[in-house]
Amino acid sequence: MRLALACASLLALTVGAGAAQAQAAPEVAFNIGVVSDYVFRGASQSNEDPALQGGVDATFGNGFYAGTWASMVDFGDGTDAEVDLYGGYRTEAAGYALDFGVVGYLYVNEPGPADYNYVEFKAAASRAVGPATLGAVVYYSPDFYGVDDEATYLEANAAFALAEKWSLSGAVGHQWLDVNDDYTTWNLGLAYALTDHLAVDVRYHDTDVDGPLTDDRFVVGLKASF
Repeated sequence: MRLALACASLLALTVGAGAAQAQAAPEVAFNIGVVSDYVFRGASQSNEDPALQGGVDATFGNGFYAGTWASMVDFGDGTDAEVDLYGGYRTEAAGYALDFGVVGYLYVNEPGPADYNYVEFKAAASRAVGPATLGAVVYYSPDFYGVDDEATYLEANAAFALAEKWSLSGAVGHQWLDVNDDYTTWNLGLAYALTDHLAVDVRYHDTDVDGPLTDDRFVVGLKASF
């Protein structure tokens, strides 16, 4: 059911993107990086070990985009990697940048009963205010990861250009779940552009959940984009 929903949603976006591509060739960007710990919404996905990550994005005419991203994961059950497929539409209105999309999360070698794969729908808005960019995003899944079905994640985020090559960013989010307990997560990080294509990020993550994989932690990441 989850895979069918993800495929149907992404197919609809791909058709729209294909129509846009007929008007203009897509811009393609690649990224590859490594992090000391893959943290997603406050929880380690790599058992607190380093993870190699990378992706490719295509931006089409008329605001459509599509892409894929992958990361090593370690859930202690043989699952090897997370592969995300996503697409959406970006536009502007009244000075706000808007982003509407869908993300499919697929897990390589997940155990049969685990039921990890899921899809989320996204709506985001952001606005530049001087050297800062302020934003908010909401994700909704009708059939979430594991035992949870409906789930909603709401986040407020901000990024600030401090000086040449330096930037500060952070976010506060809340995850609503229908089986497991709801929780709040936050992060704050400092990034430095080593070159036009290479950046390092040092980020603090924490949640209000006590546990070995959700406790506070610092994560160092190195990412190349081209």
